[in-house]
Amino acid sequence: MLKVKDLTVRYGDLTILDQVSFHVEEGDWLMVAGPNGAGKSTIINAVAQGAPYTGSIDLAGRDIRSYKAHERARLLGILSQHHYFNYSFTVEEVIRLGRYAYTPGIFSRPREEDETYVREAVEMTGLGPLLGQSVLTLSGGEIQRVFLAQLLAQNPSLLLLDEPTNHLDLVYQKQTFGLLKEWLKSPGRAIVSVVHDLGPARAYGSRALLLDKGRLEARGPIQEVLTEENLNRVYGMDVFAWMRDMLSQWQR
Repeated sequence: MLKVKDLTVRYGDLTILDQVSFHVEEGDWLMVAGPNGAGKSTIINAVAQGAPYTGSIDLAGRDIRSYKAHERARLLGILSQHHYFNYSFTVEEVIRLGRYAYTPGIFSRPREEDETYVREAVEMTGLGPLLGQSVLTLSGGEIQRVFLAQLLAQNPSLLLLDEPTNHLDLVYQKQTFGLLKEWLKSPGRAIVSVVHDLGPARAYGSRALLLDKGRLEARGPIQEVLTEENLNRVYGMDVFAWMRDMLSQWQR
């Protein structure tokens, strides 16, 4: 589905990613982990064609650069950490933009298929009560859910998620990971997520990349990548001891 080989991103003399290679197959949930500055979000930006790079990125058997924008949007969906807008669109209008790649013309009427995907996205994200509200009035967590709903309405084959539960409270974090797990059960789908929280990464991921200072430290099945030895080396601390100590606060 996605094959990345020798991905390198440089800005002047600064190397952000250094020859990173990995692949994503149908059914994979690839977690991209590592400390701040490791290059995690840059992987998302490069695959989304938002950062200059060398190396190769193939999507569905083709060089990703060969796709027109609307073709790529039917295969690839991106959820960023931050959302910038200064328009007063309603929640429903923003979600409906997820179907833009399938619209034959700017004045075309929505198709029944479009309505189905929009309705399902609204139901999955629990945004029904907010549909008529301006996005300018929403909290950070609500905005994140709106753009996740837009992504689900888009219905691509591959999701690229940069901190998908950023700004979400615990209830919606749990719901988001749960609905993504359900979404992934349909054939022909896969997910790549940038994560800071290693707990959900181990709980939901099937495979992982571990980065440090732009270099790939480990890749493979998640239990073989997020090991005590690997994490301690990359983070420079006893990660497992820290996690156990945090858990113990709830066991006293």
